[in-house]
Amino acid sequence: MGAQDLSILSLASLLIFLFPILYLSRYLKLGINKKIIIGMGRMCLQLSFVGLYLEFLFKFDSPWLNGVYLLLMISIACHSILRSSNLKVRIFFKPLFFSLLIPFAVLLLFFNGVVVHIDNLFEAKYLVPVGGMLLGNCLRSIIIGLTNFYSGLKKNEKEYLYSLTLFNNRTQALKPWFKESLVAAINPTLASMATIGLVSLPGMMTGQILGGSIPIVAIKYQIAIMGCIFYTEYFSVILSILFSLKTGFNSFDVLRPDIFQDNQN
Repeated sequence: MGAQDLSILSLASLLIFLFPILYLSRYLKLGINKKIIIGMGRMCLQLSFVGLYLEFLFKFDSPWLNGVYLLLMISIACHSILRSSNLKVRIFFKPLFFSLLIPFAVLLLFFNGVVVHIDNLFEAKYLVPVGGMLLGNCLRSIIIGLTNFYSGLKKNEKEYLYSLTLFNNRTQALKPWFKESLVAAINPTLASMATIGLVSLPGMMTGQILGGSIPIVAIKYQIAIMGCIFYTEYFSVILSILFSLKTGFNSFDVLRPDIFQDNQN
């Protein structure tokens, strides 16, 4: 027995709570009403499109189609991360793409093959939803990691250059910013893991319970997916910083000034 279906009218009833938000935002002169309306509109349109596309994807269940869809998801994620991190897409897209692809593919296939034991590792029912959860949670961590790393270096470039002259090694000179960025990136996930089940019931567990699974099965899946999310985030943040060093610095190990979006005319 699946979850109770929702009518369009039921969904529309939630707009009741949007109107006071728009009124208060306007009254307080927050200047975010346009962003709220666009954000809500895009969410509805994008999820509607995804719902229709997933029906097609699940029906044909082609490994090629499923794989291409995941690559498209990674590409969109990379673009979103770089825009949010104030870094130029054309410079960092390739290293970021592979820093996401490698741990994402390894953990996703491990989850499907070793944890869930499905015969078809590219089965859409598992590949797309689980892949979406891994990518969605990686977004925040990589944005925090890259932003902290490059903005920190930009603000303290003299300190970095001084360290470079002392160590005569870029790896050693960058170590303080690398450690700080990694810790900042994974701290939100660690905090979430420490309170999960007590403060919040996560989405996958709730969805499975609504879909008819018994709670203990839903909990097992949630433990497995949270582990995969953490591992993917951790390795993706490390690789995103390491892979970006080649394009982020010149041949003299100096931070390139043209890597930031605010330098664009």
